[in-house]
Amino acid sequence: MGFVPSGPEVWVILVIILIVFGAGKLPEIGGALGKGIREFRSSQKQASEEDDEMEDMPATAQVEEQAEAAPEPAAATAEKKTA
Repeated sequence: MGFVPSGPEVWVILVIILIVFGAGKLPEIGGALGKGIREFRSSQKQASEEDDEMEDMPATAQVEEQAEAAPEPAAATAEKKTA
């Protein structure tokens, strides 16, 4: 099992953080951490919704959509530039 701090360990960690960052920076750090967590959750939700949409599509539509999203091979791109 992993280490889970409890009781005095939490207080020691908090005091060390306070000493390292100072009292003025703690609200900024907390805000940045909260913003990062919100962005992560929204990205996770968006990816889950996209997966659900892909599951609802027929198989042929999934292949067509993946083909449209795939980048063109380098040879095809070079041919377009020379033409």
